[in-house]
Amino acid sequence: MFTLALADPWWTGETAGWIGAIGGTAMGLVGGVLGCMGVLVHRGKAKRFVLGLMCSVIIVCLGILALGIVALTLGQPYAVWYPCLLMGFLGSCIPGFLLPVFLARYRQAEQRLLEAGALRGP
Repeated sequence: MFTLALADPWWTGETAGWIGAIGGTAMGLVGGVLGCMGVLVHRGKAKRFVLGLMCSVIIVCLGILALGIVALTLGQPYAVWYPCLLMGFLGSCIPGFLLPVFLARYRQAEQRLLEAGALRGP
């Protein structure tokens, strides 16, 4: 029969420090890349890549958030659930709130291109 000791921690506090350090650094780098892509968004370039990366980050972070919620409900220690909840919440909320802004900026860039084409004439 399958038995799982739910009270056993999934990882130690030291491992949680490494998870937080590596995960936080990775999230910071991805956030920096997405922030730099604001130039591309303003120009209306690389729409599929930018929005695909942003949606991928949101999906992965929602999975991390779900892992944190599961760890919290199973009674895992703070060192297990806190890094997951923090990275999952921030990584899904910040890009999630910026996604409509990026979409609006892409629409504005497309509108500018259409207006510029109309000014040139046939």
